[in-house]
Amino acid sequence: MSVLAVLEQQDGAWHRQAWETLAAAQQVAGEWGVPAAAAVLGHGLSALAGEAATRQAETIWRVDHALLADYTPDAFTAALRQLLDRVQPRLVLFPHTYQVRDFAPKLAAACGRALVSDVVALRAEANGLVAVRQLFQGKLYADVRFTAPPPAFVSLQAGAYRAEAVASGAAAVEVFTPELDPAAIRTRPEPRFRETARAVDLSTAEIIVSVGRGIKEAGNLPVVEDLAKALGAELAASRPICDNGWLPMERQVGSSGQTVAPKLYVAVGISGAIQHLVGMKGSKCILAINKDPDAPIFEAAHYGIEGDLFQVVPALAAEIRKLKGA
Repeated sequence: MSVLAVLEQQDGAWHRQAWETLAAAQQVAGEWGVPAAAAVLGHGLSALAGEAATRQAETIWRVDHALLADYTPDAFTAALRQLLDRVQPRLVLFPHTYQVRDFAPKLAAACGRALVSDVVALRAEANGLVAVRQLFQGKLYADVRFTAPPPAFVSLQAGAYRAEAVASGAAAVEVFTPELDPAAIRTRPEPRFRETARAVDLSTAEIIVSVGRGIKEAGNLPVVEDLAKALGAELAASRPICDNGWLPMERQVGSSGQTVAPKLYVAVGISGAIQHLVGMKGSKCILAINKDPDAPIFEAAHYGIEGDLFQVVPALAAEIRKLKGA
């Protein structure tokens, strides 16, 4: 029995959480002493499967069919169910993406199992697996144990595992062609929804500078924008900033916005409400700038600067430019 990671791709390019999912599969497989495997669904994805084969795994399953060229929940569910019958994995891991949220519950139910979603950590124990989930917007953590026969189904929160932790190796690529009935595909693919032409996917950003209500008014935003430019970062915000219309909603980080896990997250004038923390706690390094020494953001931060952002931020931006020679 293996640990199977389902690696998401879109239009022939890996989703940023694909390698996070494989990293989790490698870790759990190593703790159990079983092989890790991966699957990618689509049509004509030999190049992607070949790239995945340079990572440590026993097998990369290229699930290939013309009806998988465009995502539909019916086709993906049927194809994966047939693959699971072939592979018989002990655990199936998914990234907690919009696509997975659409079809994975259907797949788990079709297999007579439950899906444990948005998991932040996994512990492999001798008598089974423990999945750790957050409750009440991160105020509590719950250990979920699986009692049903395998496979277990788990989706992983963005940033729960690091993509750079994936071990390199050489895996065999096997093509699996499922039997799919066009009449059973009840949905027809449409162009992907984008809210605006300017929509930004903060989840792909490596550096983010995020601003909170400490900025006081919209006219002060250039102070933080200058720091973002100096760092080559994306600009983001907490909910009050977006609710006030000072930045578009697509820039919001938090439980009602985007979940991010950049290499560096700079929180400027953000107090650290739990609704914001759940959206950025997976960041590899968090720098908080706040004049309130008791601000909750400092508890989540790796580094903190206690001071007036209107003094700290311009000085920091100037120093960064000096170091860059700009």
